[in-house]
Amino acid sequence: MSGSNVWSRSRERIRRFPELFAQCAGEAAAYGKCVSATTTSRQELRKDLCAKEFEALKTCFANAAKKGVK
Repeated sequence: MSGSNVWSRSRERIRRFPELFAQCAGEAAAYGKCVSATTTSRQELRKDLCAKEFEALKTCFANAAKKGVK
């Protein structure tokens, strides 16, 4: 496997991120609100507090990536 091929694939994924993010704006907003609500007063975010919202966002990204956003 050549190094340049790995970097080309990585760059392509990074370029697609804004398009994928736009397709998952609702899920991203819900996750962000959950994180914000659970970290008020400088509390640390604890594992699994926003697991449901994160799973929804992760699923949305995976589905958007499978669709082959152009």
